[in-house]
Amino acid sequence: MVELVRYIVEQLVDDKDAINVTSAEADGVETVTIRVAEGDVGKVIGKQGKIAMAIRTLAKSVGVRNGKRYNIEIED
Repeated sequence: MVELVRYIVEQLVDDKDAINVTSAEADGVETVTIRVAEGDVGKVIGKQGKIAMAIRTLAKSVGVRNGKRYNIEIED
């Protein structure tokens, strides 16, 4: 999942070197945390959160297919 999220975020941001995608699992839920440069946060979130919602939807569909639950967090 980390590779998929990293690929999606790389296509959205200008500063690809500042991307940091980490993963941690607790209670059967894998939390994927996205950190990008300060100027690129808005590009990852999108207008009215539509891009962030789309990333979460993709994670949910991959999770259903793999039998896992994913939580996507975007940090400032």
